Amino acid sequence: MKGTLLAKGKNRYNMSENLFNEFEPVSSKQWKQLIQYELKGADYNETLIWESPEGIKVKPFYHHDEFKRTVAHSGVLPAFSICQDIYVHDLEKSIARAANSLSRGAESLRFTIEDKNTDIEALLSALPLETVPVYLNLSFLSIDFVKKVDAVAKEKKAVIYVFSDPVGHLAKDGNWNNSMDKDLDALNTLSIACTNIHFLSVNGSLYQNAGANYIQQIAYTLAHANEYFNAIATIHKPMVIQMATGSNYFFEIAKLRALRQIFGVIASEYGHNPECHIIATPTKRNKTLYDYNVNMLRTTTECMSAVLGGANAVCNLAYDAIYHKDNEFGDRIARNQLLILKHESYFDKVTNAADGSYYIEELTQQLAERALVLFKDIEANGGFLRQLKEGTIQKKIQESAAKEQELFDSGKEILLGTNKYPNKNDRMSDDLELYPFVKNNPRKTLITPIVEKRLAEKTEQDRLDSEKTVQE
Repeated sequence: MKGTLLAKGKNRYNMSENLFNEFEPVSSKQWKQLIQYELKGADYNETLIWESPEGIKVKPFYHHDEFKRTVAHSGVLPAFSICQDIYVHDLEKSIARAANSLSRGAESLRFTIEDKNTDIEALLSALPLETVPVYLNLSFLSIDFVKKVDAVAKEKKAVIYVFSDPVGHLAKDGNWNNSMDKDLDALNTLSIACTNIHFLSVNGSLYQNAGANYIQQIAYTLAHANEYFNAIATIHKPMVIQMATGSNYFFEIAKLRALRQIFGVIASEYGHNPECHIIATPTKRNKTLYDYNVNMLRTTTECMSAVLGGANAVCNLAYDAIYHKDNEFGDRIARNQLLILKHESYFDKVTNAADGSYYIEELTQQLAERALVLFKDIEANGGFLRQLKEGTIQKKIQESAAKEQELFDSGKEILLGTNKYPNKNDRMSDDLELYPFVKNNPRKTLITPIVEKRLAEKTEQDRLDSEKTVQE
């Protein structure tokens, strides 16, 4: 009986294996002819091919006989880690929150620390460092502080990533932590003294949240990293790159793939580790104050893009993050989105799900080629720091952001619930715990800062003003 069932199973497998052999292959030319017939006289190129803001023409279908490159396996990527963001204010509460997050499915932790007097040894010692990777997002640059972290990592054999990124601090804040020489000297000191941790990072999410296009995001992140390659003699461990993912699903997948590819090429030229560690978070740029539940839909696809693009870790953004302080409900929903992707949608079961997709491969290639051209142009004109000081980077990002803002304002770029099908009965003025708009902070800076700004800010400010007028 068992042998009969096995034989039937084998025959069924063979039949399915040869099921389509009787059909002739269909060429891309034949597909185009059929599509042209269905268009009933409309022009194929004008009707079905659209162009992205970066100038990439996207076709309605991609076929192997038009693909110029051989599709090679891009390597085995590690399963993504579900990361929980925790802001450290009260040490005991942060430790308790970390334990609670881990018990509910988080697999790694990212702590944001603004006070250099924080008892980092007490914080780290309370964590199961043998099994849980830890990210430390520091708003300051302190050699002594990072040395303490390195000592704990050595003792506990822990995996700890410290986000030391003075160039990113300059780009976002407008000033160095101390000065260029002191900041870069500090990194060189850390590279020698701290060999048990990942001590270096690049904040590429800044450029996405400020409105840079895809090519700019990749090129600026790489040029940003290249400043460290030029300044630091020894980099023992892979550099950490923080990236933000937006709603253009396939472009976001291709963006991360292209970034990883070019980073490897550039790092190899310096003799550094060609690997990078990407931690991704959904962008704030398309998040909205009104109809805020739609933010959950946006972050779901953005996390999917991050995973399929090869991010090592994903920190989801709570649906209410732009106007609420950290809260248990928002954190739980954000974490559960990732748990569903990992354990119910099986996003961690395929080593590289995007491999073999001609569309994604073509997008990856085009983004990589164009970003490399821009990267070379930045280097030929003095490098990233020089162009930051001259204001060139800021100007280019502002131009891209203005184009996207115009598309949103005209209704061509849609955010449901905000500039399309808004609920006029929504009231948010009494729910704001955080100020959700760009803050004006006039002060003296070395360079013009790169400012993160959401697309819906002006629309939302007008609606809030209307609410106040009605209340008065």
